[in-house]
Amino acid sequence: MQNCKETSKIDTSTAWQRFSINYEFPVVFTSDIFDPDNDILRATLCQLEQDKRHRMVVFIDEGLLAAMPDLVQRISQYAKTHQDSMELACEPVPMPAGEKLKSELHFVEQMQKVIVENHIDRHSYVIGIGGGALLDAVGLVAATSHRGIRHIRIPTTVLSQNDSGVGVKNGVNLFGQKNYIGTFAPPFAVLNDYAFIQSLPDRDKIAGMAEAVKVALIRDSEFYLWLEKNADKLALFERDAMIYMIKRCAELHMHQIANGGDPFETGSARPLDYGHWSAHKLETLTRYHVRHGEAVAIGLALDTRYSVLAGLLAEGEEDRVCFLLEHLGFKLWHPGLMSVGSTGKLEIIAGINEFREHLGGQLTITLLESLGQGIEVHEMDDALILQSLQWLQSRYQN
Repeated sequence: MQNCKETSKIDTSTAWQRFSINYEFPVVFTSDIFDPDNDILRATLCQLEQDKRHRMVVFIDEGLLAAMPDLVQRISQYAKTHQDSMELACEPVPMPAGEKLKSELHFVEQMQKVIVENHIDRHSYVIGIGGGALLDAVGLVAATSHRGIRHIRIPTTVLSQNDSGVGVKNGVNLFGQKNYIGTFAPPFAVLNDYAFIQSLPDRDKIAGMAEAVKVALIRDSEFYLWLEKNADKLALFERDAMIYMIKRCAELHMHQIANGGDPFETGSARPLDYGHWSAHKLETLTRYHVRHGEAVAIGLALDTRYSVLAGLLAEGEEDRVCFLLEHLGFKLWHPGLMSVGSTGKLEIIAGINEFREHLGGQLTITLLESLGQGIEVHEMDDALILQSLQWLQSRYQN
């Protein structure tokens, strides 16, 4: 009998599969996209196949419909006007606004059911019209149905037009964690329509400006100076200033995604998440009563003060950043920042470890070494975080 140790030598070989894919999609800035004379949506649908009647389903943010009750009729009329090129597979489907849509998974199933029942295939289109939460959820549905259906985003808030809507991420919340379920799947196109911005409540207009301050702080000192110079106009929502702010912010986000070397975030650095480690935690602590942009503004103020305490940023620059944010209309304090967990530790500080888990690797936090220049660090000092929180709290109390 053969000794079990005298086994034959295993022959092992490895064949490497290697290919690359170039991603390209248009980000359009226009106005009155559903005016029958505006050709942008029709041209987008026909981008790959001209001589075809393209089928589509449309999901719309209910909050948007409340502000623009004639929108469904306008979409239907647009499709009828251009019926040689497009077909609504069903009447546009309203979906809940905000984080509710991302936090209850049955809404994802509901949208997938619409796609199945209307026989939407991979050469059809799923169109999402709404704020960042709706675009995140619809993007996930499009990316996972039939392993990927062409998805067109029509962002309708400042934050989704200048940041999340032009990116490549989709997701919903699960287990109390923001965007725990998601995909990296670039859209087929992004169509920004400034007419939607004019219908927004003031609170939402203000909230979206946080991402402009963020990207200016880490990437573009000239844009930051422009924001300071035009703060009065932005605070009054002056049209030309708002349009420039949205477009320049979107351009900077697009440049980082395309040229930062890590569009699908396989590494640990997240420069576009400056101020976000605490913002994500504050959102969940307040059950999303604090809007994303509002939480980001607080996170920017917190991390800018931390940058000063850590010796990275010149003293006084944190006051300058806070003054700009406050001038734009942000409140830079919320009592939830001092919530204490069962372990006796501040809940907001626990957000550091949750952020590291979200990164999936080494803790990497973006801080500032100047206004317009970010720097990556791999440690955060709890004592300095607490001092930064206390500094913010003292500003609020004074």
